[in-house]
Amino acid sequence: MAYWWNQKNWISRSVLGVASVVAAFVPAGMARADGEVNIYSYRQEFLMRPFLDRFTRDTGIRVNVVYAKKGILQRLKQEGENTPADVVLTASFSRLQALKEAGLLQAVQSDKLTANVPAQYRDPEGHWIGLTLRSRIIAYAKDRVAMGAIQRYEDLADPKWKGKICVRTGSHSYNRALVASLIAANGEAATEKWAKGLVANFARKPQGNDRAQAKAVHEGVCDIAIMNTYYFGKMKFNKKNPEQREWAAGMKIVFPNQGDRGAHVNASGAGVVKHAKNRDNAVRLLEFLSDSHAQELYASQNYEYPVKPGVGWSDEVKSWGDFKADELALIKLFELGPAAQRLIDRAGWQ
Repeated sequence: MAYWWNQKNWISRSVLGVASVVAAFVPAGMARADGEVNIYSYRQEFLMRPFLDRFTRDTGIRVNVVYAKKGILQRLKQEGENTPADVVLTASFSRLQALKEAGLLQAVQSDKLTANVPAQYRDPEGHWIGLTLRSRIIAYAKDRVAMGAIQRYEDLADPKWKGKICVRTGSHSYNRALVASLIAANGEAATEKWAKGLVANFARKPQGNDRAQAKAVHEGVCDIAIMNTYYFGKMKFNKKNPEQREWAAGMKIVFPNQGDRGAHVNASGAGVVKHAKNRDNAVRLLEFLSDSHAQELYASQNYEYPVKPGVGWSDEVKSWGDFKADELALIKLFELGPAAQRLIDRAGWQ
C-alpha cells in the first residue's frame, strides 16, 4: 500500500485517487530493514509489480513502491539524509540526469549493469541506467497519406504537409530530445530551419499528449502525428476506452531515417538515491531489472523495447517490424537539451 503526505497525515493514495501531491513513505519502521528496498517512481506501480514480485521471490527482498506524477526531485532535496528512498524509477532518462546534477543520485559500479546495458544507455559516471527504450515515430492516417510518403523526420518540414501535422508542445522532454538528436545529426542551423518548416505545417496549436494527436488524426484535424511507440500499443489494446482502438486502427506508423542514422529513441530508467539506506539491495534491484527475465516483462507491460541486447520483443512490438535505432548516447541528448529548447522557442513551437 502506498501512502502520501498531506502536510498533517499519511493517507492512502489508492483511496483518495489524488494525483497532484508528492509521494513519500510511512515514516515509522519503514525503509530500514535489510530485507527491503524502497522506490520513488514516476512509473505507475501496476506496470512494474509483476517483475518486482519476481525479484522478491528470487531474493527475499521486499519492494515498497510509491508513485508520483511529479515532484520527486524536490522531495529528495527536502528529505536529504533522512530520505527513505533507495531507488528512483522514471519514464524519461532526462529526469534521472536532472537528479544527478542536483546531487541526489550516487554512482554505482557493477559488472552486471555494464554487461546488460549498452554504454549509450548508461550515465558515463554510473549514476543512472536506461531500462526500456521507445522510439519517437511518425504515425499517419492510412487512408489519406500514401505509404512511403514520409521516410525521415526531415520530411515533416516539406511544405506539402502544410496544415497536416499534429504534435504535443515543443517544450515536452520527448520533443526536446528529438530536436536534440536532429542537432547532433544535422547541426543547429539546419535543425532550426527544419523546426520552422515543421511549425509552418501544424494543423493546430500544439496541445495534449501523444494520444491526443492520434485522436486528432482520427477526427480529420490532421493527417500526421509524432508520438512514442508505446502509445500506439496502449491505444490498440485499450479496454477502458475502446474508441482509442479505432484511433490506432486507422493509422500506420513509420520508423524514420532507416536509410541513415536510424530512428530516435528515448529511455525509461533508474538510479540509486545518494542517501539510500538499503544501497546493496538497490543495486541488486537495478541488476535484476536490467537482466533478461525482467527486461522481457518490463518492456512487454508497456509496449517498449528491452535495453539489454538479445532479449526478445513482445509479440505486439514484433508486429511493428524491425527498425534501426539511432545510437546517439542519451547523455548527449541531455547536453544538447538547452540548445534544443532555445531553438524550439525561436521556431515558435509552443
